[in-house]
Amino acid sequence: MAILVVEDEQGIVSFVRRGLETAGHQVLVASDGIDGLAMALASDVELVVLDLGLPGLPGEEVLRRLRRRRPSVPVIVLTAKDAVSDRVANLDAGADDYMVKPFSVNELLARVRARLRGGGQERGDVLAASGVALDLGARTASVDGRTVTLSAREFTLLKVLVQHPGQVLSQPQLLDLVWGYDFEGASNVVEVYVSQLRRKLGAERIETVRGAGYRLADGPR
Repeated sequence: MAILVVEDEQGIVSFVRRGLETAGHQVLVASDGIDGLAMALASDVELVVLDLGLPGLPGEEVLRRLRRRRPSVPVIVLTAKDAVSDRVANLDAGADDYMVKPFSVNELLARVRARLRGGGQERGDVLAASGVALDLGARTASVDGRTVTLSAREFTLLKVLVQHPGQVLSQPQLLDLVWGYDFEGASNVVEVYVSQLRRKLGAERIETVRGAGYRLADGPR
């Protein structure tokens, strides 16, 4: 299994490749979006590090097409764009994590470890708790037998809650488990996504434990 780096800046390629190989990973490299997409669709690629400013095919389009064909492969986006709107757009398009250039190779390695942790055998399985079922391979969700359509980020948040049924998870825990990094300062991103899930799953499916966090409820009351 290999990590694919899709990046056209050779200095960044060398920097990232050296760090990943030192950590024991096999690394493949593509320098444009067309080759990157073709290589990312191969079954021996377990994670993609994807630049957005690519020749041939923009990184955003690579991400969209990859998500349609291989929805479960983790993707860490690299970009010079640091606006919140850019982060949200790419996370909602299916990116699992987002790093702004310049970045530390140690931080990249930490995010790679987080995305690969427990991933291999889990893909293709079905997780179920409290009437919620998630097909991890197809990335589809249902509640009490009713199919619901979720964005990539909503799916990941629900997956974490299903993996910890009855357990209260704080906002910092959810930020770390779902977004892969801590937001600086105040942020209502968890609250916003929980609200979106409640609209789709049912208002009582996710409980708020005042002063502590959120948990998946036992079921509708």
